[in-house]
Amino acid sequence: MNPVIKKFQFGQSTVTLETGRIARQASGAVLVTVDDDVSVLVTVVGSKQADPGKGFFPLSVHYQEKTYAAGKIPGGFFKREGRPSEKETLTSRLIDRPIRPLFPEGFMNEVQVVCTVLSTSKKTDPDVAAMIGTSAALAISGIPFDGPIGAARVAYHESTGYLLNPTYEQLAASSLDMVVAGTSEAVLMVESEAKELTEDQMLGAVLFAHDEFQVVIQAVKELAAEAAKPTWDWAPAPEATALLAAIRAEFGEAISQAYTLTVKHERYARLGELKDQVVAKLSGEEGQPTSAEVKAAFGEIEYRTVRENIVNGKPRIDGR
Repeated sequence: MNPVIKKFQFGQSTVTLETGRIARQASGAVLVTVDDDVSVLVTVVGSKQADPGKGFFPLSVHYQEKTYAAGKIPGGFFKREGRPSEKETLTSRLIDRPIRPLFPEGFMNEVQVVCTVLSTSKKTDPDVAAMIGTSAALAISGIPFDGPIGAARVAYHESTGYLLNPTYEQLAASSLDMVVAGTSEAVLMVESEAKELTEDQMLGAVLFAHDEFQVVIQAVKELAAEAAKPTWDWAPAPEATALLAAIRAEFGEAISQAYTLTVKHERYARLGELKDQVVAKLSGEEGQPTSAEVKAAFGEIEYRTVRENIVNGKPRIDGR
């Protein structure tokens, strides 16, 4: 595969997306370079088979800033990086939040995203570059993903207004430090620090960022058009409608009543009793669902019961 490169102007910076040269065995890998002094390599690897019995989506995001990115070696006794710093952990969460809801409902295959800062500068934070790289790597990986996303950092000055992807120096004089991420149609994540700005100013910053990162989404789409792998042939597991109906018909009212108990240990004890009764009645014999399948269906009924109560205006568990 020949390298595919896309360049675009993003605020004050020139951003380059490159794939096909590094980490070619990953499901998707993109090297993001900003102004030739910030480089972040994002690799995405997904398993084509889901682990049986896994009741959640095992997505992990690891953002790591190597000291060699700044041309240094750790001083003191330890010469290697240790556990993730607070900054690395928070940036990993920053990347996770906008991408997690874009995977399809029922997708339980393990996906790992690793963002490695290869080169950094004293001018800008590489976190937005890592978010852009994650969007691009997922877009070309073939993993089912309803993206791409764009991301941007916004500053605000009373005299000059909003500023896209500011430097550290510009942020120090700013009344706002906001990171926004989303798709072409919607905003998915906002994180900010501000100095008592008005609601209109904050909303204006969100809309400004959403408009500005459309160029990112367009560049990722162009990269994917040339370098994307075929999308996985994946379909969600069929819903156990008969089992859900059986649990709701016989135990739905009891589950609803259990969620009116405001004392936590009493509520947990009652739900545990009901779960044991459901498992004993609906599993164990030949031709019946397994106990794991019944427990999963019971959990789905619990989820729907709590949600229906909230949507219909009934009091929440804590009485609100």
